[in-house]
Amino acid sequence: MTDETAPDEETAPAEEAAPVEEAAPAAAAPAAAAPAAAAPEATGRDNNRKVRDGLVTSNAMDKTAVVAVTDRVRHRRYSKTMQRTTKLYVHDEDNDLNVGDKVRVQETRPLSKKKRWRVLEVLERAR
Repeated sequence: MTDETAPDEETAPAEEAAPVEEAAPAAAAPAAAAPAAAAPEATGRDNNRKVRDGLVTSNAMDKTAVVAVTDRVRHRRYSKTMQRTTKLYVHDEDNDLNVGDKVRVQETRPLSKKKRWRVLEVLERAR
């Protein structure tokens, strides 16, 4: 039985010493990056929302724009590359988007019956 307790006693001090050594560098790193690390912890969840780039096709509605997003997908059977276009209804609070603008949009909570996206940034203005 002394043989069984001896390895436990030998490994226990080594395990206790390792966290003490790791704690010192770990404590120094969060102090430098505290603002960046605090933001995700404050909300308690990661931001896994979809982000898409598209072209504004309509801005006739109030505070809403229609953005066409084109995806290239491969056909299952024929392996030919196809383009699929999806219309997204995007929240545009200031009505500053114009037809032809290239924008980056992000998924968000439902804002109306069809509107589930918001503008992150305008990549390129229409000429």
